[in-house]
Amino acid sequence: MAGFRTGRVLAQLEEHNDLVRYSVSTDRGEIVATGFPSMLGPADPGDRVVVNTTGIDLGLGTGGEGFIVWNLDGSGPEDPGEGHIVKLRYTPWQKNVAAVEAPESPHHDALALVETLVGMPVVVCGLHSQIAGVAAGIKAAAPWAQVGYLMTDGGALPLQWSRLVNELRNHGLIGATATCGHAFGGDFESVNAYTGLTALKTVGACHVVVVAAGPGVTGTATALGFSGMETGPLLDAAGALEGSPVACLRISFADERARHHGVSHHSLTALRLGARERCTVAVPELAPEQQELVERRLEAAGIAEAHDVATADGAPGVELLRREGIEVSSMGRSLDADTELWLAAAAAGSVAAALL
Repeated sequence: MAGFRTGRVLAQLEEHNDLVRYSVSTDRGEIVATGFPSMLGPADPGDRVVVNTTGIDLGLGTGGEGFIVWNLDGSGPEDPGEGHIVKLRYTPWQKNVAAVEAPESPHHDALALVETLVGMPVVVCGLHSQIAGVAAGIKAAAPWAQVGYLMTDGGALPLQWSRLVNELRNHGLIGATATCGHAFGGDFESVNAYTGLTALKTVGACHVVVVAAGPGVTGTATALGFSGMETGPLLDAAGALEGSPVACLRISFADERARHHGVSHHSLTALRLGARERCTVAVPELAPEQQELVERRLEAAGIAEAHDVATADGAPGVELLRREGIEVSSMGRSLDADTELWLAAAAAGSVAAALL
């Protein structure tokens, strides 16, 4: 069951794009709550608000704060927006967006008959944090390349929830963004991943696209119950559109859970069962004993037979992240604490850049 509390806004703590954080006083103490102005409208100190506290009640990490559902003293969104495509459909939070491929879009005609990416590389990640390594790996090898980001609805739905995307854009590592499915807030709203990819190439003028869910993906310690399973069909989508799909592996030697140590079973299962067509699997250059373990896991899972495996140096991308001062983390671990995770991502970027 969802949890809700009524409280009063004390102060605004942070604002960027379509996301505002407030301190809110409730009968159970002061909490931090996020509001999305395009859905909520403005909120001022003293306003009574209804806050969804499910994440707080469950003690979640990512997403463990309140979300303002309604401002009881507010007037609602100032601009209802254009477009007739509805995201978060049939929920109390449904909102209309101007989808890039919709008939009312100025880009409709340009996308109406597009069914190809004309070889454009598409890197698919199972973790949101790895998009930083992919983008850096691409830019280290091809500084001129326009890198697009397609966010799926496998994790957080609002693009604005990602501090990382904002930082990558500020540093010029990512250009145009698109949000597909029920994810929203990208430069281009799209109905599905196919139109998200074609929009980033055709309208966004991207040379390469990195695809990943937003922050806060889910796992259940079961063979199939994890958000990253979507990476298989996404790789297939890129291939079906005549792109060049590249899989970014989830590699960690800091994660002590057996199912994630070395190569995560999330990557292996998605490539083994979810990806039905051949793609290129990027493997980073690692220390000899780590390299041997990764290659052994790929061989045992049949990945080397079902897909093309390409080894690349991820170090230039990781060094670019360090030079730019971009802070990344995954499961609370920093770049220095879990370097191999981002070496794998940067290697995937390097492989993609070589395909340009």
